[in-house]
Amino acid sequence: MNPRSPSALLLKRRFLPFFITQLLGAFNDNLFKQSLVLIILYRLGGQSQSLLVNLCALLFILPFFLFSALGGQFGEKFAKDALMRALKLAEIVIMLVGAVGICWGNLPLMLAALFCMGSHSALFGPVKYSILPQHLHGDELVGGNALVETGTFLAILAGTIGAGLLMSQERYAAAVSVAVVLVALFGYLASRGIPRAHAALPELQLDWNILRQSGETLRLGLSGQHVSVSRSLLGNSWFWFLGATYLTQIPAYAKDWLHGDESVVTLILTVFSVGIALGSMLCARLSKGRLELGLVPLGAIGLTLCGLLLYWHSDGFSAGNPPQDWLALLLQGKAWWVLVDILGLGAFGGFYIVPLYALIQARTEEGQRSRVVAANNILNALLMVVSAIVAIILLSVVGLSIPQLFLVVSLLNLAVNGYLFHAVPEFTMRFLSWLFGRFLSRRASRAGGDS
Repeated sequence: MNPRSPSALLLKRRFLPFFITQLLGAFNDNLFKQSLVLIILYRLGGQSQSLLVNLCALLFILPFFLFSALGGQFGEKFAKDALMRALKLAEIVIMLVGAVGICWGNLPLMLAALFCMGSHSALFGPVKYSILPQHLHGDELVGGNALVETGTFLAILAGTIGAGLLMSQERYAAAVSVAVVLVALFGYLASRGIPRAHAALPELQLDWNILRQSGETLRLGLSGQHVSVSRSLLGNSWFWFLGATYLTQIPAYAKDWLHGDESVVTLILTVFSVGIALGSMLCARLSKGRLELGLVPLGAIGLTLCGLLLYWHSDGFSAGNPPQDWLALLLQGKAWWVLVDILGLGAFGGFYIVPLYALIQARTEEGQRSRVVAANNILNALLMVVSAIVAIILLSVVGLSIPQLFLVVSLLNLAVNGYLFHAVPEFTMRFLSWLFGRFLSRRASRAGGDS
């Protein structure tokens, strides 16, 4: 294995235990959340299923508003390895509560566990990203972030699919309960191998006023940092606006426009997640160990282009009764263009998000890093809520179709990133420099071959 390859980090103790810990955490979040949604939709009676499903989304995202700032403070004051182990122990307790709720069919207990899992993730997030610069060398930071993003999205996909498989079992309650507790246990065992990561600011006085500290954390991230960091926070959160918009609409898009069943939804989610993984790893490869900001404009251009193409390719699919499965869909040649567009959205998303994360980590002071990541998490949650509101307005009030919604957010992506690159010209200059360097390198290799 090439020692410069990002995958070489998977052989190092200073990275592998952390990677497995965060991977299992993302998997368990989605395994439990998706299982709860399926329980509400298919196992519980009543007329309020839609309300309960949306309540699940709210209960999981609300803690990111409430507790991210506290997680940022914890990440500065305490040793990060010890904090991770404490949080993974808490996850075992939370999953035991959730397992009892599932086995007893107690919905309030399951919802309480979901809220606690959201709280766990809100506290874990700032530590997750701020620990990387302490354990990785400067030329490993992009590769480490690429692996984390790859693992996270694949874990989300695996958790979503795994929930469907477990819920199809006759004894689904026991299957889901055992699975979430075991995954939490394995996550704690993995966390025990994380090397020491000292406290960056042990003298920090904790502020338990949630609203005040959230405001202070946002001010620290948006106005207390270099402009490249503060605007990268905005760009990072804008990506989650885009991602939430596409991922939320995929089930309805697959049903109403591709005329597919649940397997088509799974196919699209798989292609998108694989695209993120491929883009993240290719970003690390093209960066060659450097923080290559020139890939951010490339990712932004690709996100807009693929969104426009997805709008263009969304018409003309034949309807069937019953809805067609993924194999039948693939027999229509146009479906392949849709899948290429989805894959491109994921891949260019990887180009876009990985350098932004690495920049935030590299250019933030160690004593502020966890709180700046916490500010990023608060903004991410806010933009995901805004994406839902915008989608509701455009689809229900304005009356746009889902492909037209994709068209609008693709054009908005041009405007948002136009502002980002105007505010931080370094992105554009590095992009042009990167393109020029690639051109010269190719010309030189051709000249060498001719000689």
